[in-house]
Amino acid sequence: MVKLLSVLVLYLSFAHNVFAATEPGLEFYRIGDFKLESGEVIRDFQIAYMTQGTLNADKSNAALMVTAIGGNHHRIDFLIGPGKGLDTDRLFVIKTNAIGNGLTTSPSNSTTQHGTKFPHFSIRDMVQSQYLLLEHLAIKHLVVVAGASMGGMQALQWGVSHPDMMDALVALTPMARTTPWSIAINESTRHALMLDPAFNNGDYTSQPIAGWRMRADVLQVLGTRTPEAMRAQFPNPMDVIAWIAVQEDAVAKSGFDANDWIAQTWAYDRHNVGDTPIDGKNPFGGNHLNALHALKAKALLMTGLLDLYNPVEEAQEAARTIPDGRYVAIPSVQGHVAAAAGFRPADVEFINQTVRAFMVDVTLTPKH
Repeated sequence: MVKLLSVLVLYLSFAHNVFAATEPGLEFYRIGDFKLESGEVIRDFQIAYMTQGTLNADKSNAALMVTAIGGNHHRIDFLIGPGKGLDTDRLFVIKTNAIGNGLTTSPSNSTTQHGTKFPHFSIRDMVQSQYLLLEHLAIKHLVVVAGASMGGMQALQWGVSHPDMMDALVALTPMARTTPWSIAINESTRHALMLDPAFNNGDYTSQPIAGWRMRADVLQVLGTRTPEAMRAQFPNPMDVIAWIAVQEDAVAKSGFDANDWIAQTWAYDRHNVGDTPIDGKNPFGGNHLNALHALKAKALLMTGLLDLYNPVEEAQEAARTIPDGRYVAIPSVQGHVAAAAGFRPADVEFINQTVRAFMVDVTLTPKH
């Protein structure tokens, strides 16, 4: 139980006290003023990233990792490394941090646009910041873009925004367009934070702890687990009450910032690959399926058997629509956290085996 809790905190409580900006190997690319698709500007913008593996001489083995909502560059470490799905004996993996996660420029760490003064940004803005990082690194092509949850959403957006730039996409628990259900969960988490008097309309001097505890009940306890997973975890059903309290304690101590969470959920809720502009035009007319049909990369989409945060039907529909798309169900009842380490080792091994096989197919028949 304790081990399971610690993993849950790492992957779903967004513990910035675990991975701080001073972590060895963490790098920052300072872009300066970063213009968003809305026309607003984030001042003094920098993107935080880490690399793993060795870039070859012609820079043809680069892979991009994009992170989940509230997560950081370690979010899919279970999939990155020697012999893993994203094999760093072969790939040079650039592990990025999304706008608003407290490492890349965010409401919590911006000195010029702090807190509620920070402009709204989108998932396409996250992708654009990563594109500028790749330009800085002189990387013109990617073998694969990979991520889970909001990372999976960014991966699909990469395929729409830059269809010729990668051979493959690996999207775990993704959506191409955010569902009403997902938005309802995010809105509930925002209400939990905002209704805490300590939130003070976003002008707080310390984190709204009561709000964070309620946020844990909405997301960690309900949104990212499943009834069947809990039935197996708690043979004595009343034991779940103590577990909930420990979840709340862990989230309250995680060190994540309320304005950061609210800003990322705002971007999450409004995402639709069908709104992607191309050369100043709107070729997809807001239709996410039309956008997915234009993808050129091979795509692997994976979910568990049930997901109470990002419904599995979204990934299934997307995989059917992408010309070279495939959907693989993780044989797991763990819900949204089936695509996270530590809950069920068999799930992690299944994901790695599936991604390894997919990457063999990708590298044997490259797109470029």
